[in-house]
Order: sequence, then C-alpha cells, then structure tokens
Amino acid sequence: MKKILTIAAVLLAGSLYAQTPPESKPYVFTEIKTLATTPVKNQARSGTCWSFSGVGQIESDLLRTGRGEVILSDMWIVRCTYMDKAEKYVRMHGTVNFDAGGNTHDIFNVIRKYGIVPESVYPGLNYGTDQHTHNEVNAVLKAYLEAVIKNPNRTLSTAWAAGFNGILDAYFGKMPETFTYQGKSYSPESFAADLGLNWDDYISLASFTHHPFYERFALEIPDNWAWGLSYNIPLDDLSKILKNSIEQGYTATWSSDVSESGFQYALGFAILPATSAKEISGSDQARWTGISDADLWEMNAKVTGMMPEKQVTQELRQLYFDNYQTTDDHGMVIVGTATDPDGNLFYKVKNSWGVSNLYDGYFYVSPAFILCKTTNLMVNKAAIPADIKAKLGIK
Repeated sequence: MKKILTIAAVLLAGSLYAQTPPESKPYVFTEIKTLATTPVKNQARSGTCWSFSGVGQIESDLLRTGRGEVILSDMWIVRCTYMDKAEKYVRMHGTVNFDAGGNTHDIFNVIRKYGIVPESVYPGLNYGTDQHTHNEVNAVLKAYLEAVIKNPNRTLSTAWAAGFNGILDAYFGKMPETFTYQGKSYSPESFAADLGLNWDDYISLASFTHHPFYERFALEIPDNWAWGLSYNIPLDDLSKILKNSIEQGYTATWSSDVSESGFQYALGFAILPATSAKEISGSDQARWTGISDADLWEMNAKVTGMMPEKQVTQELRQLYFDNYQTTDDHGMVIVGTATDPDGNLFYKVKNSWGVSNLYDGYFYVSPAFILCKTTNLMVNKAAIPADIKAKLGIK
C-alpha cells in the first residue's frame, strides 16, 4: 500500500477522512457474522498499514485456532522489511521503490526469515513519542541509501549495511536475540514456531485481465518492491472466495484504493456510488427509476447512506487499475458480514487508525466497492473453495 503518511496529512487537513462523526449514525448495520479480532491499533503517522493489516489477520487466526489473544509487533515486521528493502534498492541502483509502503506478503517473508515477537517485546518506539511517527526516519533512511548508491568510493564499502542497521536500531530499537513471554524464554524464530500457524497457507489473490487467469504474477504496484506473486482469478471467483472465507471463519487482509468519494470512513461505511444512470445495475434499475444523472451527482456530493452503486464488471475493474484510478492506498482486515436496513450485504472491516470513527475503528463496505477497488486479497488457502483450488493447482 502506498504512503498512508499522505492520508494522515489529509486527515489533519480536514478532508473527507477527517469528518467529525455525527451524533447519530446514518443508519444501523445488523451484523450477520463477526469473527474474533484483537483490539484496534493505531498506525498514527506511519505508512505501515500493510503491516498492521496482515498482523491483524494473523492475530485473528491465533484466536480462531485457540492460541488466545497474542498482540504481535507490527514494528518488528516494518524494521526487518526495511533492511531487506534497502538491500534490493542498493542492488537495483535505486531503480525500485523505497518508502514506508509494502504488501501483505512482506509479513510472511519476514516471519519465515526473522521470526516474530510480541508487541510488548518490540514496540518500535525508540525515538521519544508514544505513537508511531515515521516522517523523520523515512527521510533519514532514504537519504542514507541515496548516498550509498552514488558510490563515491567507486566501490561499495563493507560498512553501508551495518550503518543502515544502526539507523534502524536507533529509531526502532535493537532486535532481541532472546526474550521472555508469559514466563517462557524464546527466540524470535522459536516464538514464530510456537504460534502454530503455517505461513505458507496464506495466499495472495488478484483479478486483472492483463495476465492469464489461474496463473501467478507479480502485481504491478509501487509497493510490491519484493515482486511477490499473486494468483490471478476472475472477479466472480474473488467474490466467492471472500464470502466463503468469512463463512468458514477466516479473516482476509484487504489491500484497496480508498480515494473514492464513497469511502466515508468517519461515517462508518464505503460504497461505490454511480455517477451516471447507465452505471446502475440492472437488478436495481427498477428501484431507482426516475433518477437522473443530475440527481446522482447531487447525491454523490453529500454521501450519507446507501445510494445507487456502479455495476462492477471485470472490464471496469481493469480500466480503473490501468488508469491509476485504483492504486495501492491502504491495507485493512475484513472480519465479518452485515446488512443495512434494506437487506444489502456489507463486509465488516477492521482498520488501523485507532478508534476514531462511529464504529470504534471498524466500518462497513459494500461488495461493489471491494470488487472494484481491491488490488489484492490475502486469504488462508483453507478458505478457497475446492473447485477454484483445483484450477489454481493449490493442495
């Protein structure tokens, strides 16, 4: 996901995202199924939603498997990823992305390589604030690497990696080789093993027509710096997998664009409003007979509840991605389903912006928004229906 530091700046500027929550909710959602989750966290002024969302999925899986509530360190993942990201940036002479963003597969790569620790062991706040504030460290890390790749010695020194790690240690804290948690001694690797999850069970899914379906490809988004692979599937399969995942008790990490006017986080929902009468789905057309384009534009100017949504097709999804209308903005965790008073299905989503909105850090998203604006979805492969698994060659 791209730099949520940018979104944080928008928040401070008083934009759509920073609306003061009204005293009453636009309307009430009736929850169908809500999966177990750990408390909502706050990424604050850091572009690390990708870590918070993926770690949140793992924490829910630990609750699902009976391991209990374990609050894992988001900043352990971030700190380890920075080192791997720096190595690639130097090897590529600065021609790949280096910033705060990442993608969900980065989390599982880190755990396989470095293990994981609890939040209490590694909070990552080693720079004088009680909330994550990464503006300075991001600037310092980038400037350091720019000096390295200029190669002023005409050959890279043996010290650059140690120097980079020194900066990480200064801002995030030194990485412990061993620690004690609930009376037991661990290394990061042994703690990861003790959690009892198979990190290879987590599968990234995408749905785009510029690659063949049922094959894997590296999603072309700036923050996929590691060139991680996603399975490419048709839109209908993506919808089936998400629905089945929640029904079977598995949360999903959702990477999405959140720049649409229908993304009303402060009000607790996200929809994909139609901007033309032609965009209204056939099944809803009769219900909205008589609504003109002018009416739709007026409604979109003050989104306060459900209204006609675009009919999402594979072609529309691809068009938005190709034209940069769908970008890798933000990562969240889909944790349940609900309905609005008219019986429309919504997905319940856990965010990482603290408990600042109407639903204490959760909000509800229409299927149309998810299907149109998703970049990729991380699911447990156990949640994929057998027929789709067979097409993907997943056992």
